[in-house]
Amino acid sequence: MNGITSNGSGSVNGLANGQVNGHVNGHTNGLINSANHASDSEDELPVFDATEHPHRRYNPLTRSWVLCSPHRTKRPWQGQEEKPQGTSLPAYDEKCYLCPGNTRATGAKNDDYTSTFFFENDYAALIPQAVAEEKKQHPLLQSQPARGRCYVICFNPQHNLTLAQLSTPPFSPDQHIVPIIQSWQRIYKQIPAENPFVKYIQIFENKGSAMGCSNPHPHGQVWSLDYIPEEPSKELASLCAWSQDPANQDPKINLGVQDDHGRPSMLLTLAKLELTTPGQPRVITANEHFAAIVPYWAVWPFEVLLLPAKRQIRNVLQMTEMEVVSLARIIAEITCKLDNVFKCSFPYSMGIHQQPTQISTQEEDEFAQFHVHFYPPLLRSALVRKFLVGFEMMAEPQRDLTAEQAAKRIRECDDTHYLATLEQQ
Repeated sequence: MNGITSNGSGSVNGLANGQVNGHVNGHTNGLINSANHASDSEDELPVFDATEHPHRRYNPLTRSWVLCSPHRTKRPWQGQEEKPQGTSLPAYDEKCYLCPGNTRATGAKNDDYTSTFFFENDYAALIPQAVAEEKKQHPLLQSQPARGRCYVICFNPQHNLTLAQLSTPPFSPDQHIVPIIQSWQRIYKQIPAENPFVKYIQIFENKGSAMGCSNPHPHGQVWSLDYIPEEPSKELASLCAWSQDPANQDPKINLGVQDDHGRPSMLLTLAKLELTTPGQPRVITANEHFAAIVPYWAVWPFEVLLLPAKRQIRNVLQMTEMEVVSLARIIAEITCKLDNVFKCSFPYSMGIHQQPTQISTQEEDEFAQFHVHFYPPLLRSALVRKFLVGFEMMAEPQRDLTAEQAAKRIRECDDTHYLATLEQQ
């Protein structure tokens, strides 16, 4: 027994104090010496290059970080390849449950619509019925009832179109995308009026089978909820904190822009910062009222953030007629350029973040700024997509292509849709 005790005698003690300590101390000293040597030679280190060296970027909207690894863009790919969405679709599909006049699975019949069409989702994720909250809950096993209504909005009666194609003659954003935004405005006003329990309205579009879209007919969704979901809630808290931070009163930080209460505005400052940076390296396009950028902290390869550039616009209802037209035109340009990157119908999830409805009384609501996120998954070609797996699920998001490289790639694409160009040849 004495041979294996730790009371200062025996072979184990000898091993611990002799071989192990000697090995560990020697190894540790070697590491320390190496670290000291590295520290002593910092002046000899290569100059940081964001296009070559791994680094992290901060997202002030979600207060999180993303790892950028630009040197990995050269690695070969032998993984899964996506099948691009076909372009030879009919203008009308008698089997499509979104086409005008067709009967849906529930037996309801669509209107013979000629512009946009809005109806309650037949397979909604939420229901409007109120239920009592479970009273006795363990703090590790908490739940709360979720109440709401879900809707579908068809963007156009023609089955074989996308927002991107509505940018190019014979279509135009003024005639074909403005009605979509006007529908968003009606929805934002109508739903809370009919459902006073609704606190938040999430408008979004999943485009392409790679993003889980089950029907190619141009359409989006609207989920109305009796709570403010995680992502917009985090952003609202960040926008509020930014405005209330005394450090951001410094004109060198806020760049002299303010919201309509004279407070610093994170997203208005971001828009001005990007538009006034020499060379505009992350700007895709801009017009009189809006700017589209690949955000500095982008996670998705060709991620786009669409921002008001001139004033605080809390929600879609606060837009003037000219701002609606400007929004339609810049959405058309963004989606067209994305399609032209790889000459395919570029899949994405697009969503609007804006002010909660009037029933919500939290302080953060007044700091809201309307903006639109585009999250496209394609990475290297029409066939190769990004997957959020491994390190990104277990640690933090990571990207290879830098925001500046992605913005340049999108920016340099033509404003005429590639299919229209092919038809002219």
